[in-house]
Amino acid sequence: MAVQFGGYQNEIYLQGLGDKLPPFTTDPTRLEGLARETFDPGPFGYVVGGAGSGATVAANREAFDRWRIVPRMLTDATTRDLGATVLGQSMPAPVLLAPVGVQSIVHPDGELATARAAAALGITMVLSTASSHTIEEVAEANGDGPRWYQLYWPNDNDVTISILHRAKAAGFSALVVTLDTWTLAWRPNDLDQAYLPFIRGIGNAVPFSDPAFRALLAKSPEEDPTAAILQWIPMFTGTDKRWDQLPFLREHWDGPIVLKGIQHVDDARRASDAGMDGIVVSNHGGRQVDGAVAALDMLPEIAAAVGDRLDVLFDSGIRTGADVVKALALGAKAVLLGRPYVYGLGLGGEDGVRHVVRSVLADLDLTLGLSGNRTLADLSPDTLRRT
Repeated sequence: MAVQFGGYQNEIYLQGLGDKLPPFTTDPTRLEGLARETFDPGPFGYVVGGAGSGATVAANREAFDRWRIVPRMLTDATTRDLGATVLGQSMPAPVLLAPVGVQSIVHPDGELATARAAAALGITMVLSTASSHTIEEVAEANGDGPRWYQLYWPNDNDVTISILHRAKAAGFSALVVTLDTWTLAWRPNDLDQAYLPFIRGIGNAVPFSDPAFRALLAKSPEEDPTAAILQWIPMFTGTDKRWDQLPFLREHWDGPIVLKGIQHVDDARRASDAGMDGIVVSNHGGRQVDGAVAALDMLPEIAAAVGDRLDVLFDSGIRTGADVVKALALGAKAVLLGRPYVYGLGLGGEDGVRHVVRSVLADLDLTLGLSGNRTLADLSPDTLRRT
């Protein structure tokens, strides 16, 4: 039976009869402000910040505002089904939790809390290579929940192979390879505070627990963390990979592979030609190239070009249920939610993540129905008008 996510609305109203309010706002536009008031300056700047002037972050949101939903009436949309199939995996809704690293900078439980919340909702989480906790610890916290693994591709083949084998053994079913962050962009929010979690020993749990990486060190990370940090940082940053290296990943990963960071239709075609199973149309939430095109502006062209050959996912700018509807109508099979759930994590730990995700799913469910659509298959470019 399809999950009726919109029921969270009724739950909140009924709890109000007992003077119980939501843990924090249900308005996604207020989450950033609450986080600003709550988070330490370094972590807040790291989460909210974008590249350069922030123009790409702004462009992502402006792109959504240029599309408007055209509601239809008398469509028997009383009951909706948000179910989706992505990479052959059935999902209760077309929303995944994006791979966000160093989550312990906003809450000590970090990715463990996110994993528990995702599992409770049946939502797929994507674990970042820059996790604050090990692959195995997050898998244990996620239990039987669906999970994918995101790779920042190390320059050392043995380390890459070891990490991939660990992820597969820990039940991560798909590999998401991030292409657009092979080095950090110019990020003034972080630079002004000289704040980079990795050099502070945060977000290194995956390599520091990896036997192939540890074998490269004269002393263990526990004995000499500085040397381990200096070994790891140039191993996963600073080198742009090539298309002809993709077969290496296919050789060592038994499962679907998704390329994240695709923004040009020709790159989407190359991903398809290379035998990839999916792509994420994404500009890393505006964190990598200042002045870049909004990810949503490229989605229709890319989906039209390769949507029949591989699964097209989307991130960068998703905040509301209406945003999800728009991205799906423009060709995405599913979306990845990023900053909002991290704000929820910092504001309320596992319960905060669950509240934010349930709010987005409820908003999506209600928006889908009130716009006259019963299933995701009802959505198409005709659902929208460009303003």
